[in-house]
Amino acid sequence: MTNAPTITTERLKLRPHRIEDFEPMAALFATDWARYMGGPIDRQKMWFWLSSEVGSWALLGHGSFAVDLRESDEFIGQVGVNKPEHFPEVELGWCIWPAHEGKGYAREAAEAARGWAYRAGVADTLVSYIHPKNARSIALARRLGAEHDAAAERPRGETAQDSQVYRHPAAHQIAPERRQVLQ
Repeated sequence: MTNAPTITTERLKLRPHRIEDFEPMAALFATDWARYMGGPIDRQKMWFWLSSEVGSWALLGHGSFAVDLRESDEFIGQVGVNKPEHFPEVELGWCIWPAHEGKGYAREAAEAARGWAYRAGVADTLVSYIHPKNARSIALARRLGAEHDAAAERPRGETAQDSQVYRHPAAHQIAPERRQVLQ
């Protein structure tokens, strides 16, 4: 079985999920906060979702990471390199819990996960499927260098009202000052 590696950045630790992550995720995803990710999501669906992301490591060699603050080990979110069956491409996705938004953690985690994905040869390019009303995620995708790709295929069953596709630059296209996370 392949587990997620642990990746450390200046402020964060990306690590494999553990069972203790389920309760805080189930509580948060059951709220309106999860509206741009298909939520609110009930406990059973959250269990299947988290299990799928963890299981992706064994099946595909990539999946989701839990995101902890490096100094305190506080669990503050998730970032993933995922391709569930209904996704046409490998997606870079992120979510940082509300108490920790606006501090640059999502960008730091996403850059680290994207760098890992490119180093590991997961894909030549990544996309992010983002709800068109999720202004924060769209802004982050753009800060990461992703561009709206109106011609790209969306996840099966989704329309333009459900998601837009943002295509990330390939590793060789990332600005040199951002490449250090690729080392």
